[in-house]
Amino acid sequence: MRERSTRPTEWEKYLLGSVLFLSVLIGGGTASGLYTEALIEVAAIVSAAAVFSRPSEHGIPRSALWLLALGLAVFCFQIVPLPAALLSGLRPEVLLANPWLSGETGLRFVSVGVGRTIECLLYFVAMAAFFLSVTRLRPDQVYGLLPFFFMGVICNGLAAAIQYSLSDTVAIQGLLPFTINAGLFANQNHFSALLFVSIPFVVYYGLFRGHLLSGSLGLITLLLLLLAAGSRAGILIGLAITMVSVVFLSARSRLGGYGIPAVFIGLSLYTIGAWTKIDAEVVDPAFGRAEFARTTIAGIEENWATGVGFGSFPKVYQIYEKGEMIFKPYVNHAHNDYLELALEGGAPVVFLVAAYAILLFAFSVTARRDPLQKMAFLSVSFLLVHSLVDYPLRTAALAMTFAYMNGVIFHKGLAERLSQRGESTAAPDDNLLVPVRPALARR
Repeated sequence: MRERSTRPTEWEKYLLGSVLFLSVLIGGGTASGLYTEALIEVAAIVSAAAVFSRPSEHGIPRSALWLLALGLAVFCFQIVPLPAALLSGLRPEVLLANPWLSGETGLRFVSVGVGRTIECLLYFVAMAAFFLSVTRLRPDQVYGLLPFFFMGVICNGLAAAIQYSLSDTVAIQGLLPFTINAGLFANQNHFSALLFVSIPFVVYYGLFRGHLLSGSLGLITLLLLLLAAGSRAGILIGLAITMVSVVFLSARSRLGGYGIPAVFIGLSLYTIGAWTKIDAEVVDPAFGRAEFARTTIAGIEENWATGVGFGSFPKVYQIYEKGEMIFKPYVNHAHNDYLELALEGGAPVVFLVAAYAILLFAFSVTARRDPLQKMAFLSVSFLLVHSLVDYPLRTAALAMTFAYMNGVIFHKGLAERLSQRGESTAAPDDNLLVPVRPALARR
């Protein structure tokens, strides 16, 4: 006698997928205090609580869990009142005063902007909760989140195509609580980052899955949008990540010997256009990223032990800024996330960033043959490279994408499922976007 087994629930996939899509759709702002960012944080935390309310057969890697716990401890250290004598000598006198503790209390906060640090804490908790939720999903559900991400990318691409077809300086106001300048993002560099992190998935779909036509059209569209956006870092990283993706995945591709040369010929033509675009602009004016870096390093040298508090960069940067570099527009970010984190978090955060890099590399060199994890590792790596010249992870859309891709990389079930099946792919029916159907149980 045959009877159908209980079909596994899919609501976790749709719940987290909706959060991911919402983040990519409305999370393109860079200013603080945006209601769209608060909406994403609430949605991520509530969704994670719902996912954690159900048992899961996939455990969370202990190393990743410890890393997140240490990160949370650093936040708490910055917003807990400490004896003033403890901070004396660790930072300049001008940064010891704190308006939150008036009078002769003898207590001080590590953070010079406690409100902003708490805001950053909520941001961190939301992204960590989403990451942990992804690691608890079934492998087929992890694959099932990809269509939600692609829908967000497509919506941004369509918005950008409409903007660039009208003018190269179109700005949309009133639709979201920030001015839209590229796609659905306030910053063209962050819009470019969303495009290039999508490239490995498109290359995989075209080469590894054999959908050459649709994959090529998608890749060409992404590269053209990168050129139109005009981000120098985005153009260069887009070119690099495409070439690395092709080389990285071509060894197991189903294409013949003609597909890969065709891709490289197209990339050569793209390189000519990219070089023309970059050469037409000034690489680094006097008031640019090099000056931002010098000023930030000066602040790090005097606050390396404890940092000045997450979210406090704009306030502290002004203290170390040269007089001739003070203009009406103020510097709100260092345009180098590692330097900014070192200033805000000090030595503890430098240690955590180094630990994360080691952990990421360790998981990437283990015996994992799952192509989704390969693609996620490439996207995360190039997003980290982009952080050398920008601050993409301070945009909710990219931070949530980063959390999802890390969830893929650290997911235990993908590699286990692949080894059990003895196959080179983890998605059925030769289609990346089709979720796995549960099998029928027989008694």
